Amino acid sequence: MSAPADYLLPLRWQAGERHGEALADLVGYLSGLPGDVRVTVVDGSPPGLRALHAAALPAHVRHLPAAQVPAANGKVIGVLTALPRLTRRALVIADDDVRYTEEGLGEVLRRLDRADMIVPQNVFTTADGSPLPWHARWDTARSLLNRAFGTDYPGTLAVRRELLDGGYDPHVLFENLELIRTVRARGGRVECGRDVYVPRRPPTVRRFWEQRVRQAYDSRAQPVRRAAELLLVPLVLLALRRPPLLLCCTLGAIALAECGRRRDGGASAFPAGSALWAPVWLLERGVCAWIALAAGMRGGIGYRGSRLHIAAHSEGWLRRRERGYCDEDAWKPAHEEEQA
Repeated sequence: MSAPADYLLPLRWQAGERHGEALADLVGYLSGLPGDVRVTVVDGSPPGLRALHAAALPAHVRHLPAAQVPAANGKVIGVLTALPRLTRRALVIADDDVRYTEEGLGEVLRRLDRADMIVPQNVFTTADGSPLPWHARWDTARSLLNRAFGTDYPGTLAVRRELLDGGYDPHVLFENLELIRTVRARGGRVECGRDVYVPRRPPTVRRFWEQRVRQAYDSRAQPVRRAAELLLVPLVLLALRRPPLLLCCTLGAIALAECGRRRDGGASAFPAGSALWAPVWLLERGVCAWIALAAGMRGGIGYRGSRLHIAAHSEGWLRRRERGYCDEDAWKPAHEEEQA
């Protein structure tokens, strides 16, 4: 480990049949983190579960209730709740399903010596080392295609603490992209660590299906990508009339995903055959992109009992805000047209 660090884990769980299993896995993971990493869990779960978590977590883990604020994104609320209590220069923010190895955690912290934020690469792994379930392979295809064209967006980021002074918007859906753009808007240097592979537990099947349209809605913050995704269904319908074209498109999608799998040593991290799911994921995303478009026209996507309109603000708007040209008091849905 290059330096002591704060490890921040926003948590918001509901009771379920796998709650005990998930909690045991999380407790075991947090117990094994290096001693110079100070762990803070900000818990937005219902009071009964929150008390259960507090009793189960290791003694060295600081457990805080999430602040009660009028904002929908629980992860950002968790970060903003903990920020005043975090004093170390290096900060790792991670979802509850992220499972850093000591080597991986040390690597992202070492890279913070040369950058202000590190964006590593998540890889699905099961707790017992068994083969990935079908839906995790399906979702892995998304990561491979993202890698083929640039960078995937993981469930964890490492950042220099001072870049978070002033916080970031808790009213957006794509909170990781919002945070990355906020750091850049404040003059920070963001390094994409595609070669730093951080394990992540696969979601449940129910959670997987819940995320389909929600992840498609994230593309509202990336207009070029959004336009490409909206074209997928018309292209498939056109290709259905020309079987050779459909075959070429299918093979092309698999080839692109395989390029992403092999990039930066990824062939040793992602299971062989993962690229075969790329056509399935593209078809799913094409359908969900139109559903997300309809949701946007109705005022936003449903999220945790509320509705979010903005996926993420544009970096340009964030820069203007940092310079004082935009309203400091509110990150308002009126800025939807500023997404880019």
